[in-house]
Amino acid sequence: MADAQQKKAFALRLDPAVHAAVERLAAGELRSANAQIEVLLREALEARGCHVGKTKPARRGRPPKGD
Repeated sequence: MADAQQKKAFALRLDPAVHAAVERLAAGELRSANAQIEVLLREALEARGCHVGKTKPARRGRPPKGD
């Protein structure tokens, strides 16, 4: 994968009560806690007027035959 398509990993310290709430919300929406945090961050940024585009997903499958 190209660097632009990889997710940035970093440590995040959360209050246990906040983490439990995120996990409950994620379970209700069939997401991982990590994906739920990303959704919540995107929603919060949009609410503050900061549009965040999505990066292009990696191409799947075999490369085309050619050249």
